[in-house]
Amino acid sequence: MANAKTRILVVEDDTAILNGLLDLFVFHGYEAEGIEDGEHGLERALEGGFDLVLLDVMLPGMDGFSICEALRKRRPSQAVLMLTAKGSEEDVVHGLRTGADDYVTKPFSIGELLARVEALLRRVGKSGGQERLVLGGLVFDGSALTAADGDGSVDLTRREMDIVLHLHAKAPGIVSRQELLAEVWGYGDADIETRTVDSHVVKLRRKLEQIAGDRQFILTVRGEGYRLAPDLLEKA
Repeated sequence: MANAKTRILVVEDDTAILNGLLDLFVFHGYEAEGIEDGEHGLERALEGGFDLVLLDVMLPGMDGFSICEALRKRRPSQAVLMLTAKGSEEDVVHGLRTGADDYVTKPFSIGELLARVEALLRRVGKSGGQERLVLGGLVFDGSALTAADGDGSVDLTRREMDIVLHLHAKAPGIVSRQELLAEVWGYGDADIETRTVDSHVVKLRRKLEQIAGDRQFILTVRGEGYRLAPDLLEKA
């Protein structure tokens, strides 16, 4: 059972689904609260101090993508899981680009949803991510959740910071997607089929390009996973 103090906000306009999710989370020991429209959902997420916000995409008043983007700007480290009836890669990537940590596509199994929720909460509860790391002239600050050089900075999510830290910890080795899912996402079943690792890496690369230009930080090793660029380690 989860700690009863762990608080989850569910923003879902389908009353039957909302009540079902609230009952599910309460049964598993969470403190859960539900909101049925987007604008009030954002207001509650900003003021409520929730450990996890579960967002449906299609909502009245304000859609889940817009809520996630606004929430991420105000609370960069907020854990956000998105629910979507759309399974296309475009919608998934859009959700991750707005700042979602992960997604679950409707219809979903209770087991899968709980696994994603538990994995996200494990990551939020870890004390890691406070490190400061210098790579290729960029300073990665785990407390501020930023990457910066002398001229500018970009905000990172907790997950993006943890990806960098884990790749650095395993450098110069190659880190598989399964290892990232197990160690960064906290998935007990790292063989679960998901493109979330690739989507997060793409988003992270684009952020770093804003301050580092076309310099490569994370290399893809086809068929194996990811690694830090070797020249970063020489000059770190």
